[in-house]
Amino acid sequence: MVFSASYIFSNDTYGTPYHFILRQMLYLVLGGSAAFVLSKVKSEVWLSYGKYVHYLLFLLVFLTYVPSLGVTIKGAHRWISLGFMRFQPSELLKYSLILVAVPYFEYFVSMDLKKKIIDGALIFLPIILILKQPDFGTFTICFLVVMFIAYMSNFPRKYFYSFAGTGIVSAVIILFAQPYRVQRMLTFLDPWAQPRDGGFQIIQSFLAFANGSIFGRGLGNSTEKLFFLPEAHNDFIFSVIGEELGFAGVVAVILLFLSFIYFGFYLSLKTQKRDYAITQSTIIFMIGIQASLNMAVVLGLLPTKGLNLPFISYGGSSLVANLIGIGIFLSLQKGKGAKTYSTQSVNSVEVKTGRNQYFT
Repeated sequence: MVFSASYIFSNDTYGTPYHFILRQMLYLVLGGSAAFVLSKVKSEVWLSYGKYVHYLLFLLVFLTYVPSLGVTIKGAHRWISLGFMRFQPSELLKYSLILVAVPYFEYFVSMDLKKKIIDGALIFLPIILILKQPDFGTFTICFLVVMFIAYMSNFPRKYFYSFAGTGIVSAVIILFAQPYRVQRMLTFLDPWAQPRDGGFQIIQSFLAFANGSIFGRGLGNSTEKLFFLPEAHNDFIFSVIGEELGFAGVVAVILLFLSFIYFGFYLSLKTQKRDYAITQSTIIFMIGIQASLNMAVVLGLLPTKGLNLPFISYGGSSLVANLIGIGIFLSLQKGKGAKTYSTQSVNSVEVKTGRNQYFT
């Protein structure tokens, strides 16, 4: 779908139809390799040392504001230039946020005041930086993830409801604090009021789904991707699926995501250690909620937020980050928090094989 949605734009912009698909394949290899390696890491490493990864990603998000390193596109400071590619650290920070938020909320009651303040700042300051980039879509995902973890953990309910109420009120204030967000909201309610401006993208998305009918025009035969639908290979790739594969293709993609969510939660429930299970279920929740929000946006059910469709949309940072999340999930699933073998036997295996203590 990335190739189908991008090859004409790629040929017009870069002189070759294969620019985006080759890069996406490279990201797939990098992300898949990272997922395989991380799935071999011992499960206890993640919640014990995840905060150090979060420190690094916090720093990288901050560096997006540095002129010589950060890349500004359409007024947004979301990327760091690596010379041969651009990297969006907030995509990975969504996962490191899980690794620090789970132990924070799960063991909140037993923490002293100083640790509560320091660890709380470690969670919320990066989210504020993301909002200032501005990246309201990623901010929304991070906010929902934190709320999900707080609800699933042993975080006291009286604090949770206060936190949830404050967060929702703050999010509404933030939403209406910027004129462009208010404009997006108004455009979402009536895109035909601005058919050549703010409503253009969503109208073209409607046309793509309408053209697709039941079984679609056929793979590669979309007309909306011919410079009508902006971000056809990225945020609005679901519209191209609707036009080329029709209602049947749309339902198939939705069923795949529903299966992913169902089996992800099912496996999480099999995990005996609570913090592992919460971490796993949050990874699945985050991918599932982002997919739901993206589909809702392209179907005109929500205002545009700049969120792509996980695993399907073009984007190296997103694809690699999501595959890393799957690697962490599999690592925790392998551990399960169950004492199925003795420490002595594990140590003897490690001595005989010479494997690193952080890998199994």
